[in-house]
Amino acid sequence: MDPKRRLVLEHGLKSMGSLGVLVLLLTESELVGANTAAKLIGVRIWPSEDYTRITLESDQVLPISHQLLSGPDRLVVDIEGLQLNPTLKDLVAKVKPNDPYVSQIRVGQFQPTVVRLVFDLKEAVKPQLFSLDPVAEYQHRLVFDLYPTNPPDPLMQLVKESAKKEKLLLETQGKKDDDPIATFAKSGSTPETKSEKGGRPSVAQGSASKANDLSGAQQRIPFKRLVTIALDPGHGGEDPGAIGARGSYEKNIVLSIAKRLKSKIDQEASMRPFLTREGDYFVPLHRRVSKARQVEADLFISIHADAFIEPRARGASVFALSQQGATSSTARWMANKENSSDLIGGINIKVKDKQVAHLLLDMSTTAQINDSLRVGNSVLRNIGDFAPLHKNKVEQAGFAVLKAPDIPSILIETAFISNPQEEKRLNDEGYQERIAEAILAGINDYFSKNPPVARRG
Repeated sequence: MDPKRRLVLEHGLKSMGSLGVLVLLLTESELVGANTAAKLIGVRIWPSEDYTRITLESDQVLPISHQLLSGPDRLVVDIEGLQLNPTLKDLVAKVKPNDPYVSQIRVGQFQPTVVRLVFDLKEAVKPQLFSLDPVAEYQHRLVFDLYPTNPPDPLMQLVKESAKKEKLLLETQGKKDDDPIATFAKSGSTPETKSEKGGRPSVAQGSASKANDLSGAQQRIPFKRLVTIALDPGHGGEDPGAIGARGSYEKNIVLSIAKRLKSKIDQEASMRPFLTREGDYFVPLHRRVSKARQVEADLFISIHADAFIEPRARGASVFALSQQGATSSTARWMANKENSSDLIGGINIKVKDKQVAHLLLDMSTTAQINDSLRVGNSVLRNIGDFAPLHKNKVEQAGFAVLKAPDIPSILIETAFISNPQEEKRLNDEGYQERIAEAILAGINDYFSKNPPVARRG
């Protein structure tokens, strides 16, 4: 309190005796309470088709209450122990016009120590509001997840996107027995395209012939239905993944690689890609697995950029699931690090269906692991044709994201982002293209020897 103000207050209250002292103490107590109000560190919004997440990070736990209103649809949240400040006002400007669920946010000082947030919604939502304890670089976080009441069906969307390709594929059925499809069906081997030098065709040569002419490419399709490849860019949103010395975020690099790979698979007449996330938002590990199962994926590929405590570590790696322990201490360390994504990204443990998650993560079969090792070796071999490898074989560990019971699943560490030279390489568009090409070549090698089975019922 200002010294002059204190003297005036003391002089005015002197005649009141002990009552004056009590009033003075109460006044100072209120002032101390105001000074110890929670400090807001940051506000963030992560919009996506799946849901919109709003995060408030503070140095203290923030008690909240909320209510849903209709006509129009609104979510009203009261936050105790907080006062209106510029950081909180920034939240208003962070709402993007293309946010699927939030049209605008209004903030105001509802009571002396209560801030009210009003979310004007574009449609009815099912909100999940929860708090997260400090972890990694984050302090206390207050999270608002706004889920649509009628969530989009990823399989239906995928079917719509690939309808033209599906039609072209069906038109190839009934061709003469001397066409590539019939030849493949009889011989059990896929037609090969020789390079000009007579060796194995390069990835670029294999994809370039398909890029501009789907109808021509379809003549070489060895499958009688589209093969669905689920691509899983690691981390996202609140979870940045590993951060390089130059400030590169793993989540951004792997999303870029995944989109390049998606584009190349789109050019394959026999395949269709599906991304578990298409933007910068967080997807829990068990949700990534369930998304792949929803679209009936034939293969699941999780894409990451490695990191280690020593910057000298280098090279790409491929991992498959292990139910019997990790094949090395490095593999075990990597699995523990990747499995911590849920803690950093933040999931609502109280609402999460633990029984379903447990079922998904513990039904993996020996057959799935064997198939994963096969496709993993194909991919690793193709990456090794142009890039250094951290290990010359597929490693195994208990990665939660690889535990789909009926989908061959691999995790690719494209390089070490913790290595300054490899961080630079990971940011290079040419390297990203070559990694995507190598992964696609590995996929083609695998399916040429292991044609996909009929759809599950």
